[in-house]
Amino acid sequence: MAERDAPFFDAIQQTPNLRSGLVDTLMAQIESGDLAPGQRLPTEQEIVAATGVSRTVVREALAALRARGLITTRQGLGAFVAKDPPPKTFSIVPNDIGSIEDVLRALELRVGIETEAAGLAAKRRTADDLARMDTRLKAIDTALAANETGAQEDFAFHRAVAAATGNPYFTRLFDAFGAAMMPRQWASFDRMDETTREKHFARMRDEHRRILAAIEAGDAATAQRTMRTHLSRSYTRFEDLRDLAAGTGSGS
Repeated sequence: MAERDAPFFDAIQQTPNLRSGLVDTLMAQIESGDLAPGQRLPTEQEIVAATGVSRTVVREALAALRARGLITTRQGLGAFVAKDPPPKTFSIVPNDIGSIEDVLRALELRVGIETEAAGLAAKRRTADDLARMDTRLKAIDTALAANETGAQEDFAFHRAVAAATGNPYFTRLFDAFGAAMMPRQWASFDRMDETTREKHFARMRDEHRRILAAIEAGDAATAQRTMRTHLSRSYTRFEDLRDLAAGTGSGS
């Protein structure tokens, strides 16, 4: 690897999710201009040697950057920084959620956004908004009855709350999250016994209904509180899963 390339990898954090660390480092270098448009990236082997991550991790990271339009590849020549990268936009795609830590970060952002959205929805909702949210909740029940995760239906309910604000920026930001909003692959529902799983889904249904009831009543403070409680409980659950995986949880 050329000497000028070496500093680009000094900042890579050896986090549990090495791919995310490598992606974040390369994205920062590209966006800052340290890796200039059209510049050739080091080879996969050079990146492996510089970072200590596996070749698989390097390939996954480069694929993620290519999917974002930040790099291009040329047969036999390697990877290059895109000369005309796409405009900077915010998004969280499913590949970004590579660990429970990533789930927790996304939930922290959701708490701030969706708590405010619930309060605005309580002040501005229309009859159509209320009917739409109710329909989304019934769809969740149908999905769970069919032994499905209800992830898409859950996303649709929370998006309907955002839409009820009457502010299109909320739904635009919400859509930027996409399916990553509901990362059910990390929820370990398949490891729950039937009683625990039913208890969890019953609580989720009750929390959703409380959110809708507060919005319907036009009670902004209660809508905010119930949304924050709902998301905070999800946060706590994922914290417990993280700690259990690390061997520090109680396992209860």
